[in-house]
Amino acid sequence: MSVIATTFLAVAVASFPTGGTHHPSVVVHERFGVSSEAAVTYDRSSVPKGSRIVVAEWLNRDGTTTFDIGLKGLDPNRTYGAHVHIKPCGPKPEDAGPHYQNVVDPKQPSVDPAYANRKNEVWLDFTTDSDGDGGARSTVDWRLRSSKARSVVIHEHATMTAPGHAGMAGDRLACVTVPFE
Repeated sequence: MSVIATTFLAVAVASFPTGGTHHPSVVVHERFGVSSEAAVTYDRSSVPKGSRIVVAEWLNRDGTTTFDIGLKGLDPNRTYGAHVHIKPCGPKPEDAGPHYQNVVDPKQPSVDPAYANRKNEVWLDFTTDSDGDGGARSTVDWRLRSSKARSVVIHEHATMTAPGHAGMAGDRLACVTVPFE
């Protein structure tokens, strides 16, 4: 396991609330654009080749699910949006499909705040520090449906919440394929 993955997981395990699992059910650690099809960067100025990501999924004993991401080497002092998407990453930003939703909005793309919200989707917005490192955690009151969530996409800016714009976070800058449970 890489140094960033080990460090991130050590922090995540130490800070995980009582009642959760002691080990994540899924952990992915990748470098963007470096001999891996699992981590793709679409905007190398914002998510440079070689920058790193760690994604962990925790299936908690109380039926909730927690998602953690840690990133290293992105633009410093910047806020990014990040969400779980339904398809694996591909060569084009749109290949990952829409956001995963626990209750799927019948109208896609979903911009209705009744569906596009942090309780019905996995939102992992984060702000990087002066070194370009950042991370986020999101806990939802449900489990992912089997094989219906396949990636995490890093977006251009923080996720919007207003009607007609809910769930939008700008261009897709990078994507990492994750075998969520």
